[in-house]
Amino acid sequence: MSKKADLILTNAIVLTMDKLLNQYDPGAVVIKGDVILDVGLQEEMENKYTAETTFDCGGKVLMPGLVNTHTHVPMTLLRGLADDLRLEVWLLGYIMPVEREYVSKDFVELGTKIGCAEFIRTGVTCFNDMYYFEEVVAKTTAEIGLRAICSQTVLKFPTPDAQSYEESIDLARGLVERYKNHPLIIPAVAPHAAYTCPPEILEACTNLAVENDIPLHIHISETAEEVENMRKLEGMPVVPYVKKQGVFKAKTIAAHCVHIDEGEMRTLEHAGVGVAHNPSSNLKLASGFAPVIRMLEIGLKVGIGTDGSASNNDLDFFEEIRLATFLAKGTSGDPTAIPAEKTLEMATRMGAEALHIGNITGSIEKGKRADLITIDLSTLHNSPHFRHNRNGVYSQIVYAAKSTDVKDVMVNGKWLMNNKVIPGLDEKDLIRQSQEYAKKIDAFILKREKSVISKLIAIGGTIEEESFEVQAKVSIKNPIPIIEIIESGELEIIRTRHYHEYDTYFNFTDEEQSNLRFREDHFIENDGTVSHVRSRLTLIGPSREYQHPQKDVLLSRSRYIAPASQSLRFYKEYFKPAGEIEIEKDRMRYLVNYKGEEFFINIDELIKPKLGYFLEIKARTWSQIDAEEKSDLIINLIEYLGVSAEEKITKDYIEIIES
Repeated sequence: MSKKADLILTNAIVLTMDKLLNQYDPGAVVIKGDVILDVGLQEEMENKYTAETTFDCGGKVLMPGLVNTHTHVPMTLLRGLADDLRLEVWLLGYIMPVEREYVSKDFVELGTKIGCAEFIRTGVTCFNDMYYFEEVVAKTTAEIGLRAICSQTVLKFPTPDAQSYEESIDLARGLVERYKNHPLIIPAVAPHAAYTCPPEILEACTNLAVENDIPLHIHISETAEEVENMRKLEGMPVVPYVKKQGVFKAKTIAAHCVHIDEGEMRTLEHAGVGVAHNPSSNLKLASGFAPVIRMLEIGLKVGIGTDGSASNNDLDFFEEIRLATFLAKGTSGDPTAIPAEKTLEMATRMGAEALHIGNITGSIEKGKRADLITIDLSTLHNSPHFRHNRNGVYSQIVYAAKSTDVKDVMVNGKWLMNNKVIPGLDEKDLIRQSQEYAKKIDAFILKREKSVISKLIAIGGTIEEESFEVQAKVSIKNPIPIIEIIESGELEIIRTRHYHEYDTYFNFTDEEQSNLRFREDHFIENDGTVSHVRSRLTLIGPSREYQHPQKDVLLSRSRYIAPASQSLRFYKEYFKPAGEIEIEKDRMRYLVNYKGEEFFINIDELIKPKLGYFLEIKARTWSQIDAEEKSDLIINLIEYLGVSAEEKITKDYIEIIES
């Protein structure tokens, strides 16, 4: 007697993508509820089972749905926002500032709908996400019907959905509570990366993941700079550092892993870490080439990911599959590297294993969820069909098929797309809504690009100080007599410093934008060694001159100071100055008390350009009246230090900076 089923899919080239790569042609898949009941040759399945519904696949390929192992799905709304930039400029200069301004629950819901529609059209039935308001991603994805691991992002600084990492952890905990046993959604926690999450965050995220047996999703070794910075700070690369923090005790999913060596690969394999390979994103951002061939040889579970639409810029998974195998061949010089069937395994079963859900999806096997797609290979761009090699069909899919060849998509036994029609999603309206966001973001970016101070604030450098200065600079021939007077004991010296300073001044065509200075201070100890280095940005406002009866130049200017946590190259590419001036000097600095007022006395040797020695005296002030009073004291102090009244305060140095 035949067994009852709900649905039998017939007349198909069935690619199971199981470990034996079983194929059935003509084949059939039997489904009951949300589960695959059986798979095999069509005649055998029709003899064993009866069902109320039969679906004729029309000779198409029937295979497991594709598994996208790393993405940021709501970032469809940031597609094309900023391109052709280095990763740090792209992320810190554009993506994160816009996210802080616009990412909300509504933003995430709309971006997720667009992303899910794109996934369905490209044959993705399961994706691994990392973003903000992740519960909105989970809810929206579940309503559409796709399968997803939804990972709540955690960072060391405020995010669009949390003011602290503790709040982000609470959001992740709530996500777990509400979605732990959901048929489509697997909750997860996502400490963004080792460089954005200090040990206490990594520990808190790991504890949450282990306690609830959920995945932990993290970026690892995406760029060479990330790895080099970790070596400098912690004395080790990223993988051993993350292991040291205990992260690999969780079911870890490591995105990128571009710059890892064989020892690190073995560490990941021993810990059961899944790897998400993102070929398009890594190529577009010039992050490098992940050593995928060696990863697979060692036994790592490697899946394929699109990354977010802002760094890809599409979610076309067929493009990722094709690039994954071409990159392996091109970088190794071996055309046999990662053959088509292996690439398709990475896109299906192995991808699911990398996400720690290989027991649920990724292949057509008894007991797994009915997550299936059909692909039409009877197209002009995929003709003719050779059948002398059983692996030829894999080559057809990997090397010639396109996402537009996906005709039908099923998740959990329910059709999400039939003959390229997705019911329930108004794609034209999604496009219209996305363009409304684009108009707002365009206005924000255009306004910000006109203001250096706005761009400075946008990259997260909170303004530490706004002040005004009264300062005078005097060209001197010999600094020794002045130093002797300062150190004679008659002046109260509050503090002494010795620096070697490297300044880069950014000038802008708009004179009202002032000058932005990137300064790197090397602190020199008594024995001549450099104890530490400090970098900072100073936005120097236009100068105002006061005429003094004895001296020519007294300057008052506003100063905005912010930490410089990025490289000089970053700021050059981000601020795009019209011109640059480099100055190198050796500076002896004294903070002194003179007649009840504090003054900085700097004795500078200008090395680049070679202009000799300068005496600089300056004081902070908050009003024009105070500035005039302090200007008199500065002149007195200059004369006290032995600079004659006949000598003029030179503008050479200042003109170099302000030219």
